[in-house]
Formats: sequence, structure tokens, C-alpha cells
Amino acid sequence: MTVGILIVSHNQIGAELINTARQMLSCCPLPTKVISIETSHTPDQIRPQLDDELKGIDQGNGILILTDMFGSTPSNIACAVSDREDVCIVSGLNLPMLVRVLNYPGLNLKELEDKAISGGQEGIVRCHHSGYKA
Repeated sequence: MTVGILIVSHNQIGAELINTARQMLSCCPLPTKVISIETSHTPDQIRPQLDDELKGIDQGNGILILTDMFGSTPSNIACAVSDREDVCIVSGLNLPMLVRVLNYPGLNLKELEDKAISGGQEGIVRCHHSGYKA
């Protein structure tokens, strides 16, 4: 059994990130679902889909929810289930975060949450141009 991954994001951000990660890794080692939130969606419209997706990917070891931006509608919808002990939520989804998570399919929920955070943070790097002076 593994941890399930649920991505909740604006428009197609989550779908594009998971598709890119799958291409990079040649597979998707964890059960993963995406909920794409359009600007016209309300939390009440999405909540039943959230509950259904959580049931669908739950294999007994918990669910890591990744959202694109804290305080936004996707994040707020995800936080509606933050009281569940089998759910961890991390906001600020980026490709390094997702790839890091998918590279550790054997970790438990808390360990995967830590990998998500470290992958997201360490994936943000200032790139210096040799001729650039600040």
C-alpha cells in the first residue's frame, strides 16, 4: 500500500505538472488524481468531487494533497479536510516538489509531506548570469 496524491489546482496547472512528471519519470509510482478548479467553481461545487477523489485514491496509508497557492480557492477547498488524520496538505506546488514526491513512493505520509516541502523549497534557485551585477 502507498500514499495517494491528490493535486488541487487552478485550471490545468496540476494536470500539466503531473503529465510532465510522468514523462520525466517514465511512470507514476503513486496513485495520483487531479482536481482542476475553474474560476467559475465554488467550494460547494467542488467539495463532493474532493470527497470522491479522496475515496478513490485512498489505499490505507493516507493522502497527500498538493495545492498550487496557499489562500486561494484550491487551497481553501483542500483545507476543508485538514482535520483528517490521514491527510496532509502542502501548498506551493511546483515541478521539483512533485518529482521529489514521486521519487519516494515507499515513504509514509509524514515523510512524503516532508519530501514535498524540501523538494519545493530546494527547487527554487537563483540562477546567475555571468555578466549580471546586482
